[in-house]
Amino acid sequence: MDFQEINDYLIPIIVIAGLIVGYVIRATPALQPAREYIPLIVCILGAALGAVIQEVTVESIIMGAVSGLASTGLNQVFRKALNLKEGASK
Repeated sequence: MDFQEINDYLIPIIVIAGLIVGYVIRATPALQPAREYIPLIVCILGAALGAVIQEVTVESIIMGAVSGLASTGLNQVFRKALNLKEGASK
């Protein structure tokens, strides 16, 4: 599997939306109890956005969910690369 095959299953706007929603949940004090559910939240959000952006098919829902989960992984890669602590909001 090469990068082009992986890129066929990711929808960049959903990855960006997942990053934004995850950051808002992490940074908002009132939403702190939802922090442990961020991957689930962005997965469901991605699936819903995938169905809205493309036509409602199983493939578009799965592509949206994978894109949402990719935003969680991308966030973790950035946090590890920049050595950010779990509680830090920078």
